[in-house]
Parts: sequence; C-alpha cells; structure tokens
Amino acid sequence: MAEDQDRQEEIRARAQATKSVGAAIEAAAAATESEKKSKGKKWNRRFKPSKRTKAARRARGVRTETHPIPQAIKMVKGFKNVNFDESMELHVKLGVNPKKSDQQVRGTFVFPHGVGRSKRVICFAEGPAAEEAREAGAMEVGGEELAKKIQEGWFDFDVVIAHPAMMRVVGRLGKLLGPKKLMPNPKEGSVTPRVGQAVKEFSGGKAKYRVDDTGNLHVVFGKKSFDEQKLIENLEAFLQHLQSVKPTTAKGTFIQKGYICSTMSPAVAIDVGPYAS
Repeated sequence: MAEDQDRQEEIRARAQATKSVGAAIEAAAAATESEKKSKGKKWNRRFKPSKRTKAARRARGVRTETHPIPQAIKMVKGFKNVNFDESMELHVKLGVNPKKSDQQVRGTFVFPHGVGRSKRVICFAEGPAAEEAREAGAMEVGGEELAKKIQEGWFDFDVVIAHPAMMRVVGRLGKLLGPKKLMPNPKEGSVTPRVGQAVKEFSGGKAKYRVDDTGNLHVVFGKKSFDEQKLIENLEAFLQHLQSVKPTTAKGTFIQKGYICSTMSPAVAIDVGPYAS
C-alpha cells in the first residue's frame, strides 16, 4: 500500500511539474507575442516627413522620364537650395564590361567653364622640372622627402603629378595612393614630362573620370550657382568627349542612361540619345 501511495505521489508531482512547464511556455509565448505587437506599433508609428523629404518624393517621378539637357538643368537648379553651393553631378550607365581590360573607360577632361573648384596638386619632380611645377602652382614639389612625408600619413592633397623619371620613387607609394585613387597614371595625364602644364590643368579643375565595377561613370561638371548656359555647355562637351572614347570592343549602345543632380537634390533623367552610339 505504501508503494501505491508513493506511485500516486510521483504521478501527482509529475502532473504538477508538467502543468508548471506548460504555464511557463504559455507565458513566454504571450510575452513574445506582446513584444512583436509593441515592436510593430513602434515600427508603424506615423511620423511627419520634412519639407525636403516631401520635395524629394514629389520629384521622384521625374527620374523615369527623360528630359532634354537644358530642361533637366533648369529642373535641378529649381530644386530648393541648401546652405552651400552644391556641385552638379552627371551619372551615366555605359554599355561596357569593366572586367575586360580593353573596355576600361578612364581619362581626363577639361571643362570649357571649369567646375568651380580648384584642386590641391603636389608634384614629384627634380631639377628644372621641379622649378616648372612650383611656378605653375604646385603646393608641394619634391622626391624622396615628399614620398617620406606621404609614408608618414600626410594626404592633404587632391592630385599627384609625377615626372616619368620619378616613378621609381612614386611606385613605392602604390599601396598608399592606389586605394585613395591618387596614384599618377599616364592615361590620365598625371605622369608626364610637361609637369608645369599638368599642374595648371589639374589645379584649375581638370576632371578625372573612370568607369566603376558596375559600368557606371560619375563626374562633377560644375556648381549649381553656374549660369544655366555654362552648365549646358559643360555637360554637352563632356558627353561628346565620352562618346569619342568608346572602346572599339564595346558592342551596342555605349551611353545607355544618364542622370544629373546636385549634391542634395533628386536625380533627373536626361536624354542621351544624341550621344548614345
């Protein structure tokens, strides 16, 4: 009989434990559901969008419809100004495969009316070439001592010009300058014996461009404060230039899509038809 009582006690204890576990599971499930609901309410909480957000939403529709360049520039200049002079940007999709070395699109271009900003140029040169670079306005000119300064962490410059004879020095800086896209390159005109001319051109706003890994190319073509006609001429001149550097191995439409915007504005699609092939 004592054995039966013990068995009954054990059964009752197990039942009580099972009941407690079930209650704990139900409580945890209820808490989880409550947390989900509270998070959902928080996530779905209404907020009042800013004026800039509202303007961007209204303008978003212009992205899909293409516009002639003069009209597109007028639209971008018509967007609300911010408290600084915004850059005007061009973004184009090119019909190239950037993974192929013979379809790399890169180079430099001097805009007819500049881009509204000067660049800090340094130059690796010695002797008469160094003097030529200084007279042209290079902020730093040198050889081994300039390389050492960069190796110690100095990067307060925008463009590096190098005389071909100095590439033995500049080559050692590849791991430092390469990731920052500052490494001089003959195709971009930054490795040249005519260092004085290069310094003047880059200081005055000569633009470097290069297609990225996705086949897109980005370049600044002026400031929002520029006269509309100057922006039109800058943009059209660059598109004509870009058309002229189409790789011979690229098939089909070269300039497929184009958008312009200012630093803080929505993008406006432009008609690139005249420059597409």
